[in-house]
Amino acid sequence: MRIVIAEDLLLLRDGLVRLLTDTGHEVVAAVDNADDLLDAVERHRPDLSLVDVRLPPGFRDEGLRAALRLRSDGRDVRVLILSQYVERAYAAELLADGRGGVGYLLKDRVTALDDFLDAVDRVAAGGTVMDPEVVRQLFTRNSRRSGVDALTPREREVLGLMAQGMSNSAICAALVLAPVSVEKHITNIFAKLDLPPADDAHRRVRAVLAYLNG
Repeated sequence: MRIVIAEDLLLLRDGLVRLLTDTGHEVVAAVDNADDLLDAVERHRPDLSLVDVRLPPGFRDEGLRAALRLRSDGRDVRVLILSQYVERAYAAELLADGRGGVGYLLKDRVTALDDFLDAVDRVAAGGTVMDPEVVRQLFTRNSRRSGVDALTPREREVLGLMAQGMSNSAICAALVLAPVSVEKHITNIFAKLDLPPADDAHRRVRAVLAYLNG
């Protein structure tokens, strides 16, 4: 696939270029600031953009705000955030349109290259990938919303794994549950969060958003 990278640290940026190139991808641009990221995506129309949260000149949230801008107006721009930090407000907003094609990983928790490359593929294919720590912080931020109070502890566990982008089969393995049990928990989550029948992939994202933004 064709990829744009926005990372201000030279060694990490070059390392990502080498890794992705060696695994068969084409890095069409590698930049170190948000303005150049916007230009590169408009020019190259990549399949995926890998973006650090904190970029020059302010090193606060320039990368994440650029990612939100790229996905504004319903544009099908797929973004995987790589950061040392959880910017909770913007991370929740990144999920808010429910369209998928987004991910948020913490750099120091990426310990297996296969997992990272799988995340790249999943986000580029339109999936959602969230580091468990990102999910935890987002959930903690909104843990007292009345709309989620009806969820059981097990349903919260299932929803947390859904937020990480896990499939039903992966949730079964993680929680050592039968497929029918996971399906029942997910059906209950949809019902308790008042999500009527619709495309299941879309409802999964909306369920996570209901929990985060309630």
